[in-house]
Amino acid sequence: MTALATHVAQPAANAAPQPNDIAALSAVIDRACRKIAPLWPLKHFVAVNPFLGFTGQSFARTCATLKRVANVDMLMPRAFYRQAHAEGFISDDDLAAALAAGTLTRSGPSDFASLKNALARDPAPDAGKPAAVVATVAEVLDGLAEGDRQASRVGFMIDEISRWCAAYFDEGQASWASPARKLRPYAAWRAAARHDLNPETMGITGFRRSVASLPEDPVKAIALVVATLGIPERAVEDYLHRALFDIGGWAAYARYIVWNAELHGGADDTMVQLLAIRIAWGHALFQARGDRTVRQAWADAMARAAALPQDHQLGEDADLATDLLCQQAYETAYKRRLILRLKAHASEAGLAPVPPRKSLQAAFCIDVRSEVFRRALEMVCPQAQTIGFAGFFGFPIEYVPIGLKRGGAQCPVLLTPRFIVCEAVAEASDEREAEVMGLRLMRRRATKAWKSFKLSAVSSFSYVETAGLLFAGKIVSDSVGLTRTVSHPDEDGLDADVARRAGPSLEPREVAGRATGFTPAQRVAMAEAVLKAMSMTGDFARLVMLTGHGSTTVNNPHASGLDCGACGGHTGQANARVAAAILNDPDVRKGLKARGLAVPDDTWFIGALHDTTTDEVTLYGDEDVPASHAADLGELKLWLARAAELARMERSVLLGIAPGPDAQKQVAARSRDWSQVRPEWGLAGNAAFIAAPRQRTRGLDLSGRAFLHEYEEARDEGHGVLELIMTAPMVVASWINLQYYGSTVNNRAFGSGNKALHNVVGQLGVLEGNAGDLKAGLPWQSVHDGRRFIHEPVRLNVFIEAGEGAMDAIIARHASVRDLVDHGWVHLYAIAKEGAVIRRYHAPGEWRDA
Repeated sequence: MTALATHVAQPAANAAPQPNDIAALSAVIDRACRKIAPLWPLKHFVAVNPFLGFTGQSFARTCATLKRVANVDMLMPRAFYRQAHAEGFISDDDLAAALAAGTLTRSGPSDFASLKNALARDPAPDAGKPAAVVATVAEVLDGLAEGDRQASRVGFMIDEISRWCAAYFDEGQASWASPARKLRPYAAWRAAARHDLNPETMGITGFRRSVASLPEDPVKAIALVVATLGIPERAVEDYLHRALFDIGGWAAYARYIVWNAELHGGADDTMVQLLAIRIAWGHALFQARGDRTVRQAWADAMARAAALPQDHQLGEDADLATDLLCQQAYETAYKRRLILRLKAHASEAGLAPVPPRKSLQAAFCIDVRSEVFRRALEMVCPQAQTIGFAGFFGFPIEYVPIGLKRGGAQCPVLLTPRFIVCEAVAEASDEREAEVMGLRLMRRRATKAWKSFKLSAVSSFSYVETAGLLFAGKIVSDSVGLTRTVSHPDEDGLDADVARRAGPSLEPREVAGRATGFTPAQRVAMAEAVLKAMSMTGDFARLVMLTGHGSTTVNNPHASGLDCGACGGHTGQANARVAAAILNDPDVRKGLKARGLAVPDDTWFIGALHDTTTDEVTLYGDEDVPASHAADLGELKLWLARAAELARMERSVLLGIAPGPDAQKQVAARSRDWSQVRPEWGLAGNAAFIAAPRQRTRGLDLSGRAFLHEYEEARDEGHGVLELIMTAPMVVASWINLQYYGSTVNNRAFGSGNKALHNVVGQLGVLEGNAGDLKAGLPWQSVHDGRRFIHEPVRLNVFIEAGEGAMDAIIARHASVRDLVDHGWVHLYAIAKEGAVIRRYHAPGEWRDA
């Protein structure tokens, strides 16, 4: 036995853990903590794969692991698949194909007839089964309470921990900051617990004494509790993981803090500290109940955990095996239809001849919402070329608004900003810019003071009494969509003229002791890298529009989740404007030409922002467009207006808006309606990622379900761009896809519940109601329209027009990519022979016809 096993096997309530025990346990703690996916705060909420900690094992094995450890399902109910089969979406051939592919299980249907029979009936109810093989103390106590919800120890414990976390981690919502924040979380919690009578009032006798008896070091405290509870060695990691799962939202936020520290080369133990708090609660509950019934129930639970075989992940769960086959058949049905459409489109269209010079080139983010607008723009301007690229346009910047010393990271969360760009007012003197900065700071301080006045204990009631009725008109107008304008946070505190002239400054200077802007050499290097990554190395149009995207909504805590994920949960405005300004720089053009990349003198880049809620496109710096391009600019504005109408018409159907003369207005009105729970559908429906020349999909209606990334292998010598696509955009797209998947299959565990019940806590996240755990993932209204699912739970299908050998080499070099494709988190396909041949990746060096 290992040192840890010996320590566990010989529990002693007051024994000090030995150093070798601590080293062994620390490794187990680290593994348990890394199974929790990070949760970004609301100010830059981005999509995260909720199964991120499990990508090192297969999708099927993870389904079994979460079912065993936390009694959490990762698949739809059997009735969902049965209905899909009855409606003809899943065919018998799809079921047969799933059966042939297998699920890596040792049980379940072995032939087609038994699979059909299993599909026809629901699984046996879980009544009488333990909620999890590895139980927690609170769960055992709740089991003995025979369903008495008033006596729920799990619910009470989660509420208490959540309430404490909300105060400790608060980012400015509370009127008074917690004085304990100067301490690390575990120490701060222990200090508060010494004076907390609430647990003992609720019957948890000796709670304060139990907490005080634990070691000050969080790891040693966990070690002592593990020993005291007698948790078997093979179950310790599962027990710790399950304990974190109980407070999964706050654990995810703690994981974000750790992630962010590690991303910048540091380290952080916040998650271990939070785990110690959760484990200490279990210890207190155990100490409070010393009767024989409880001790025997706990001993039985630990005996079941000890008896669990090592090769337990897939077990003999026939119901799980059946549901895995059904999920496989459901996904087969989708990709079968998509592959047929891609091949048919290739045979009908092929690579259509491209005119010598396009009227317009328009680059959009690969976001699935851009697919609708790109298709509309190509319809009204057939001679235009649209391009798909990650919406930060290759510029990993920190954008600092006027009046602030630090800004947000405008790049994927997998990256750290390389450049700092400050907002400035065009044609403004230093004195005028200082004045603007002062006014903005004054506005923010006044807003904060007013908020404090409204919420303070002394003035809140008098404020409601005197001012409440004054807001009746505004509430009515907002409810019926009469409000005309919505102030964007980027324009907070700026008058209209200043807001129009405010934008990124590229000039190098020092701000708050940090170097900002770009040097001449950096501008040329970045311009070259971006153009090559977009496969734009020749045939430039006179106008090239670089279009970021954002979303306009009100009263929406998750608003940043509708903005650009590639820009870290911000709009892509700053990135698009920075890219356009650098590419228009005459010195950059000379530098590019010296490197063999000639951009014509009459090519002009213009930054833009696509509002995905209203489909309006705003052009930036159009007053700087040369007079020689005035006619081109006029045509572009007409094309954008017409494309917006077509896009709104298409989106209105999915939004449930009846066709008619007011449909366009209703789509736009949703962005201004504070009571609207579905201002837009975001990335719901996403199911495919296609990296290929646009001609491969041009004219094909993909219904806003595909991420479209421009890629031409012939222009990618050495496959550096392909490697970038597979290691960054493809990975981020899988995060988005799996977040939507998790929020659909089990919104309770992986989503954030009913949006109408959300309450913002600490400016960090939301609670569903007034208590409970911090919620992660997407609201129910983001995936379901009240009658049916808008998002179909399928894993991402990745199609790349590149050589199989090149992709094999990239997979071999990158564990993050290898985990995704080898373990079934995404399905990877190679496109060949101008789209006529599509083959699926099965294993390194093994590709089969799809």
